[in-house]
Amino acid sequence: MGDYEKQETCGAVCLKYLLFVFNCCFWLAGLGVMAVGIWILALKSDYISLLASNFYTATAYLLVVAGVVVMVTGILGCCATFKERRNLLRLYFILLLIIFLLEILAGILAYVSHQQMNEELKTGLKATMTEKYRQPGAEGVTSAVDKLQQEFKCCGSNSSDDWKDSLWIKSGDANNRKFPDSCCKTIVDGCGQRDHASNIYKVEGGCITKLEIFIREHLKIIGAVGIGVACVQLFGMIFTCCLYKTLKLEHY
Repeated sequence: MGDYEKQETCGAVCLKYLLFVFNCCFWLAGLGVMAVGIWILALKSDYISLLASNFYTATAYLLVVAGVVVMVTGILGCCATFKERRNLLRLYFILLLIIFLLEILAGILAYVSHQQMNEELKTGLKATMTEKYRQPGAEGVTSAVDKLQQEFKCCGSNSSDDWKDSLWIKSGDANNRKFPDSCCKTIVDGCGQRDHASNIYKVEGGCITKLEIFIREHLKIIGAVGIGVACVQLFGMIFTCCLYKTLKLEHY
């Protein structure tokens, strides 16, 4: 009987340290998830104003919130492990399960929703660029369009011809420009007045193709992070169940 109790105690100790190591890794994973969300919002937020849907922004915020919750849950897991309290372990397991389901859901949504995002871009990007560029109160759109055209070396939504419908180009404020200066391969003041392939980016598919690829790649990152962390959590839930069963009822 004494040998059995000794073996049971050794098993509990091993599980306790395995769960502690998992929680350390889990906490770091939460930090990584939060960092990815902040990176997407902080460094790639310029293009958010060009999107008709808030899904891209929502998924990035979801990563930030999920990262914070994961970090807090990791700390709770460490406390539950070393205090050997069954009620804390139950709470920890429930939180892991909720986060697991949410991350799987977020990952799946990120993968399947990029097609919807593409349709919204096709119907809304040209209108956004031609109707809001250089218009009062749309400074964010203007900055995003200029950065988009320069960074991706493109001009217009579908082609450079889209700028013929621009409210700004039609107004006297454009100073006879046919395109924004950001369409030029070498930017100088007024370079948008000359329509020639040596001067203007004449990219097939325009900027919309480049922006679709950009968004699709970032949605893949969001999906991969969500599903990857969720898979790691499976080990944590298994360790938690095993430790819960090995603890004596007197630790309740």
